[in-house]
Amino acid sequence: MSARLLCTALAVGICCVLPAPVADADPASPVVATVDVPSRTAFSTRTLRGAGSGSANEHEPRAALSLAKLYLVDYAVRHGTDAAADRAAGERAIRFSDDAAADTLDAAYPDAVNAVAAEYGLTDTGGGYWGTSTTSTADVAGFLLAKLDGDRDSPILEWMADAAPVAADGTEQNWGTAELPGVLGTKWAWSDTGISEVASASFGTGYVVVAITIGSTDEHTEDIFACVGAAALGATDSR
Repeated sequence: MSARLLCTALAVGICCVLPAPVADADPASPVVATVDVPSRTAFSTRTLRGAGSGSANEHEPRAALSLAKLYLVDYAVRHGTDAAADRAAGERAIRFSDDAAADTLDAAYPDAVNAVAAEYGLTDTGGGYWGTSTTSTADVAGFLLAKLDGDRDSPILEWMADAAPVAADGTEQNWGTAELPGVLGTKWAWSDTGISEVASASFGTGYVVVAITIGSTDEHTEDIFACVGAAALGATDSR
């Protein structure tokens, strides 16, 4: 499904409306329409054509969960001191959501999340250890869009596109934003202890979509589907 078709589908969906893109719009400063979604879920979309949508709480810092691995791995593969080892650990952290691999990188680069947040202007993101970091759906969407816009050869995008069907801890990686038409790559996240929190972040041709839910994977997927609407969900996937 093309970026143009996705934008059109979203615009006529049940409750998620992308504003008409502005000519020569800056993807870093998108025109963002408000999305009506249950408060348990934060939701953001961004496109390279300068359009976007977001829930009222899209800038709310929430547990980053394994979405923090996107920031951690990005730092390691671009600024790390052991290219081969960092790349191997980074691949496992993204494709398999491997916590042990992320711990290895975090031990080597303990300020990686904060450094990437500063570099990309992620004002809702911070923390020390990756597993206790916080972020927002708006920040994750902005980060991934920056990759699509200026770093298309990033291995992070490659590994998201080749994510394993089952994570290192046995969790199936087949829910959330990954279920939307036209998605090319996804990073999933979930809590191991305490209240159930789940997240997913995906990209397609020229767009990204991110959601974080305090709830189950079923509730997470349900909220995403309701937000995007019947038009996008019924569109033909042309991957």
